[in-house]
Amino acid sequence: MSERPAAIIAEGLVKQYGAGAQRALDGFSLEVAPGTVVGLLGPNGAGKTTAVRIFATLLRFDGGRAEVAGYDVVRQSHEVRASIGLAGQHAAVDEVLSGHQNLTMFGRLYHLDRRTAAARATQLLEQFDLVDAGKKAVKQYSGGMRRRLDLAASLILAPQVLFLDEPTTGLDARSRNDVWAAVRSLVAGGTTVLLTTQYLEEADQLADSIAVIDHGRVIARGTPDELKGRLGGDRIDVVVRHTGDLERATTLIARVAGVEPGVTPHLRQVSAPVRERVPALVAAVQALADAEIEVEDIALRRPSMDEVFLHLTGTPRSTASADAADAEVRAA
Repeated sequence: MSERPAAIIAEGLVKQYGAGAQRALDGFSLEVAPGTVVGLLGPNGAGKTTAVRIFATLLRFDGGRAEVAGYDVVRQSHEVRASIGLAGQHAAVDEVLSGHQNLTMFGRLYHLDRRTAAARATQLLEQFDLVDAGKKAVKQYSGGMRRRLDLAASLILAPQVLFLDEPTTGLDARSRNDVWAAVRSLVAGGTTVLLTTQYLEEADQLADSIAVIDHGRVIARGTPDELKGRLGGDRIDVVVRHTGDLERATTLIARVAGVEPGVTPHLRQVSAPVRERVPALVAAVQALADAEIEVEDIALRRPSMDEVFLHLTGTPRSTASADAADAEVRAA
């Protein structure tokens, strides 16, 4: 049996807004397997939204090629639009109408007859756990409920491919979890999802693989664990209670890890990479106890996606300012 074709293909995409402007996309290439979630991660202005707009046939590009659901985005744009759903950063629902009325309206806009549109609205409210709120005006919904309704609206035609452009921007932790659960449910049903996000935890939680984009091109690709592994894998962090024990603790951790640890004196912390997670932790705890070194904290850590992001792009997430918002959004 032959493998299913890629759900999304981009080869050498180039997009430039005006003469002399920096390219929003500069040789952007990506392939997304069907039935998976790929996180497109990058700093502001990296080209994430431009890529999504091209895939959704909302924006023409200057070079390269792109296919979605097996269709060329330029020559077969009608077929592409019939195969995709798109949810942007802000819910596109009418606050005065009820949830059911919103979904029925979207169904009618997609040329479904009235009965079919209403039936599809009921089905989607059930799928997104919004039945109890279906008759209420959307202005009474929480942020998470609105985003789930917006996701439901993007699925009126049961698309093969769903584009989520920063879908949880501005939501609290509980509402983000609600949206994540909805996305997981969609993927379990066979939908392919391309997710752009600045929440690194979101990419870590949802994505089967992550593509890191910077200056208009993909600079790294892999699973979250593979990308974290680039920074050296697991490590032991030990914080001693007394500064005077720092030197002895460093010697002991060096013996356990087999490498020279890093030391952060003002934090009273010793850190060393390890290969065998649990045995190394057990050995470290035992060695410190035998030496009667009081420990304030000891833990196994894997590099976070924040550290991966900084390592690959040189841009800490915390400094990704709204003042540097995507050039493609400003120019569109």
